[in-house]
Amino acid sequence: MRRREFITLIGGAAAWPLSARAQQSAMPVIGYVNSGTAGANVKNIAAFRAGLAEAGFVEGQNVAIEFRWAENQFDRLPALVTGLINRPAAVIVGNSLALLRGKAATATIPIVFTTGSDPVRDGLVTSLARPGGNVTGVVFITGELGSTVAMLVNPKTAETEAERKEIQVAAQKMGLSLIVIDVTSGGDIEAAFATLAARGADSLLVGSGTFMFNHREQIVALAARHAIPAIYAVREAVVAGGLMSYGSSIADAYRQAGVYVGQILKGAKPADLPVVQNSKFEFVINLQTAKRLGLEFHPQLFATADEVIE
Repeated sequence: MRRREFITLIGGAAAWPLSARAQQSAMPVIGYVNSGTAGANVKNIAAFRAGLAEAGFVEGQNVAIEFRWAENQFDRLPALVTGLINRPAAVIVGNSLALLRGKAATATIPIVFTTGSDPVRDGLVTSLARPGGNVTGVVFITGELGSTVAMLVNPKTAETEAERKEIQVAAQKMGLSLIVIDVTSGGDIEAAFATLAARGADSLLVGSGTFMFNHREQIVALAARHAIPAIYAVREAVVAGGLMSYGSSIADAYRQAGVYVGQILKGAKPADLPVVQNSKFEFVINLQTAKRLGLEFHPQLFATADEVIE
């Protein structure tokens, strides 16, 4: 819904007849909670709404969505989740960092997660095929992809710590000297690039997770400033000017999450909905960035790309 239309709708609410207000309040409410920012997730929100529409639910017509954003302040998540539980929301959907708090707070409200991590290892579900309880979701695989001589990691989440170990093992097997730098703020990212430049890193893997996704524009800009070729787990970073990405489609995962939420609103139980492992992978190259870095790729590499941004 456009902002102008939304404001008009709210402005006219006082004039609605009581029956119309009752009908509006009777709509099921979806609680959407995310550890990041709305601005960084525009495409994912659109994909989620598209998934809902596939299941027969359109925001403002037969369902309402209430958004809660932690703005990268993870300590706000418990209160945001509790607020949706007390609302009460008919279904709560969001990323794994948010919904690990949600699972701990309610065993009755259905929960649908999206994650690039292992939801069994992280404690969201007991198994993929039979999630059990009130939780199910969609997995987009990012944490098991790629290795390089330098890596940025946002520490202290199950997803990123597992990724760190996997990349360290892969680098050792390939005989690479791996530089890993932990970053938890925009200032850390600035300092990390200065360190990488000083240590002569000639390529970079940007770790997965919500923090990196929400800081992708800063990372892309610094990679360009320091002329470091970087590969990302999400295509959104390449759209922002990054060199290349290979990973599962996050937007498609959010679309599937929307489908699941719609099925739950129709009566399905999370325990009966197997966790979906998103199989749509994307290899994206930004040709302009490659030219600025003085890189040339074999034509066969372009032929394998799902998208080449020119």
